[in-house]
Amino acid sequence: MKTTPFGALAIAFFLSFCASAQTVDEIIDKHVTALGGLDKLNGVKSLYTERTLSVQGMEIPNKTTVVVGKAIRSESVIMESPMVQVLTGATGWMIRPSMMGGSGKPEDMPADMVKQQISQLDPFGPLVNYREKGHKVDLVGQEKIDGKDVYHLRITTKEGQVVDEFIDAGSNLIRKVRMTFNGQPGEMFFADYRDVEGIKFANKMEMANDQAGTLIFTTNKVTINAPVDDAIFQKPGQ
Repeated sequence: MKTTPFGALAIAFFLSFCASAQTVDEIIDKHVTALGGLDKLNGVKSLYTERTLSVQGMEIPNKTTVVVGKAIRSESVIMESPMVQVLTGATGWMIRPSMMGGSGKPEDMPADMVKQQISQLDPFGPLVNYREKGHKVDLVGQEKIDGKDVYHLRITTKEGQVVDEFIDAGSNLIRKVRMTFNGQPGEMFFADYRDVEGIKFANKMEMANDQAGTLIFTTNKVTINAPVDDAIFQKPGQ
């Protein structure tokens, strides 16, 4: 049977598409394995993290509790004033100090802020179980960060958010994430991965901000599957 030029083009496109899709899945599979493996990651039901945020000469302590896929509470102390952010599914509340335009009392989190923050319910990122989550992933290409090869993957989440993740070709761990933070495009760099119960966590994260300058997050403690009291997610006064 003779193949027409159109048929040959269609076959070439199909084969190219299959090769590209296979390459994406190979990169993601290696990334999941480098993090600790799918069984271990799926076994994480709660995560407690203590970090220090360094910005403009200040050291701001932060404690975050995540019930994976369900709820998150993040609390910091800024110049002796508490700042709290809580999400439970598609709703949230927060406490903002006066220096950040708040009243120091609990208030509902705006819907657009909830939409931007909801990805934090997924502590290992959108690539893990991406198909089951309804996300789409494309391989943009291979690039370099600080002289090292990285794979540039573009994720379109089922909610329509676009996230660019850069996977180190050697370690298969994330080096950089590019996405929208609080309505502004930004980049976060990840480094110094450390093992906690067989799972890799970035000990250092760095993000540049036009207003605040460079923000550096240092991880001090990670606890996996500790009991969580649901009362910590309840808005005071309800």
